[in-house]
Amino acid sequence: MRQRWSNLLFAHWPVAPEILRPYLPARLELDLFEGQAWLGVVPFTMSHIRPLGLPAVPGLSALHELNVRTYARLDGVPGVWFLSLDATQPLGVWAARTLFHLPYLHARMSLTETDGHFRAVAERTHRGAAPATFAATWTPGAALPWARPGTLPHFLTERYHLYTAGPDVQAHRHGPDLWRGHLWHEPWQLREATLQEWDSTLLESHGLPTPAGPPLLYAAEPLDVTVRELRRV
Repeated sequence: MRQRWSNLLFAHWPVAPEILRPYLPARLELDLFEGQAWLGVVPFTMSHIRPLGLPAVPGLSALHELNVRTYARLDGVPGVWFLSLDATQPLGVWAARTLFHLPYLHARMSLTETDGHFRAVAERTHRGAAPATFAATWTPGAALPWARPGTLPHFLTERYHLYTAGPDVQAHRHGPDLWRGHLWHEPWQLREATLQEWDSTLLESHGLPTPAGPPLLYAAEPLDVTVRELRRV
């Protein structure tokens, strides 16, 4: 699949590893930066969605997404572990859950830009899932240097694999199945970001404690992404 990701904000908090360890399958190890685990919330717009070599399908080529993530590794390969991915396109949610085993959830969401300020508002509507709401307003600032390997910005943003055990994280993390997906894109052009508003129950919907302080923020310029194979590991 080819996609374009835009209007993106990385928001992260440091979390004690023992808090996040129960959310991962036993085979995955938490990926730590200097002994510290990180938990992220990432709103963005996905557009220009199309299978490789085929045109986009009108009405199915764009959605807004809001994911909750941490970081894991298997056999030395680092990747993203998603606790949830709330999204606005019903068919896309069905396909991601059914064909790609990812924990996508139905949601209502808007993500708009006005005079350089971005605002995302979301409400989870997925039947049987814990309710969650989200509202944030942020302003991108100055461009940052390219993230170098070994730095925290690189650790949090330059991720080219994902792991999933099935669409129901709590149930499937105890099962035998595990897949690794491969993403390709150019490095992120990150920017400083300033919050004007943050009101979220996303983390709490997973039984996680409310973060004690403001998140570490990076806004990002749009980029094109290729989603490659998803293989059982």
